[in-house]
Amino acid sequence: MPANGSALGDSILLGDIGGTNARFAVLRGDIIGHAANLKVASFDQAGDAIASYIKDLGDQVSVDAAAIAVAGPVKDRAAKLTNGTWRLDAAEIESRFKLSRVRLVNDFAAQAWAIPRFDGTGLRKIGRGEALVGAPSVVLGPGTGLGIASYLPPPAGPAVIVGEGGHATMPASDDREAAILAALRARFGHVSAERVLSGEGMVNLYDTIAALDGQTPPRRNPAEITKAALAKECAVSQATLDQFCAMLGTVAGNIALTLGAQGGVYIAGGIGPRVADYFAESRFRTRFEDKGRFNSYLAPIPTWLVAHPAPAFLGLAEFWSSARD
Repeated sequence: MPANGSALGDSILLGDIGGTNARFAVLRGDIIGHAANLKVASFDQAGDAIASYIKDLGDQVSVDAAAIAVAGPVKDRAAKLTNGTWRLDAAEIESRFKLSRVRLVNDFAAQAWAIPRFDGTGLRKIGRGEALVGAPSVVLGPGTGLGIASYLPPPAGPAVIVGEGGHATMPASDDREAAILAALRARFGHVSAERVLSGEGMVNLYDTIAALDGQTPPRRNPAEITKAALAKECAVSQATLDQFCAMLGTVAGNIALTLGAQGGVYIAGGIGPRVADYFAESRFRTRFEDKGRFNSYLAPIPTWLVAHPAPAFLGLAEFWSSARD
């Protein structure tokens, strides 16, 4: 608490709500603090998680408004988790917590809003290239799902464009990938990029590669797959992580071409930082540039791995300061 014993007013509650974790912090001026991470599965609805966080703040902070990133599309000031049951309604949150304003934004829109606030820390450059000043940038990231968003800087912006690119059809770049995707189509019908480039997607790759290669490794979750791959304890896990990085490079290059992202491509999400050294030496960058006649277009575009511990909070702060409504 401040020296006078009163709570800090005019503070903004920041929320980053995904399919697995609900992260919260408080913004006052340009200072972000009081960060906490709650498990989505521990609460029936988003409002209960918010209430728990505010209760834990006690009388340290009095929040007046909120900016909340949600892992799902936002429409008419409401959103539902794509990979979860929670539904958030801005008006309901305003009423329940007596807030002056609640703004909801897609979680990867928040990641894109973080781009102008990156100061070089929390980033690892992968490969060559330099950003073209004034050009659009893209952020994408495998985690519970696969999020994608684009940032347009001044003078045309600032603005963020967000869609559901993670659900676009995953292409095959070689015969091996064609066989993997054919097996996944037999199982799922449509195979989106998210079906292979997410936590659950990594498990899908692992199971499929094992079946194609006639192997019977133990059942593993994403963390166990990456751990076994990094330790070189399991050939199927290594093949899975190799394939994952390569496919991510293909998708990142496709998005950069589609959106003209000469300002750079940022790889966010929870998986990348855990395998940073492996990722840097993988086929990601080769696949990113491997676009035939347009290799020369992609070669100058820089790619970064986002290792910042809370980029969504940076993005929400920028989103709030750029508000036009």
